[in-house]
Amino acid sequence: MREAGFTTFLVDDDPAVLRSITRLLNAAGFKTKSFSSPQEFLSSHDPAVPGCAIIDLVMSELDGLHLQQALIDTGSDRPIIFLTGKGDISASVKAMKAGAVDFLTKPVQREALFSAVKRAANVDAVSRQRRNESKSIGERISTLTHREREVLEYVIAGRLNKQIAASLGTVEKTVKVHRGRMMAKLGVRTVADLVRLADKAGIAPAHSMVG
Repeated sequence: MREAGFTTFLVDDDPAVLRSITRLLNAAGFKTKSFSSPQEFLSSHDPAVPGCAIIDLVMSELDGLHLQQALIDTGSDRPIIFLTGKGDISASVKAMKAGAVDFLTKPVQREALFSAVKRAANVDAVSRQRRNESKSIGERISTLTHREREVLEYVIAGRLNKQIAASLGTVEKTVKVHRGRMMAKLGVRTVADLVRLADKAGIAPAHSMVG
């Protein structure tokens, strides 16, 4: 889980806590970056950098839940681990519902901290893989012509080539050509693979049916 590039961002307005957690994580081989205020963290935050954030729930400038929401508002799904000196059940429920990976009470037990960071690393890796896959699919779909996109929608609806031809007012041979080019551009070989790709891209099947 100590993969290259993965950074643990620490946000706490208590210098002693920052030093303590930084030492623990560094000793275990985790890369860390500390911030003494939420605004300092937000002003330099780069969602493209793999990592998780360990955030104090109660800070004078901006509390942890508001910082979590600020990240969400910017479109970031950075995995978050919350720290608190108080056993605030309602806050922990809100945090977890908003996607927090864990909610740890100070003083933090080192094994609980390491376990939470490792879970956060897994969450981050899966999230990035999905985003990369979605981006790749979007780029491939953008190469389709208008007619190839239409054929795609009919194919995933289960239409035969002759049915697609009738719906589009063309001949079956032309549909076969468009279908072959569309499948090649998208890098799929079977209709099942095409259906899965279209589902991930949010493409709905064509509804109309002729003949």
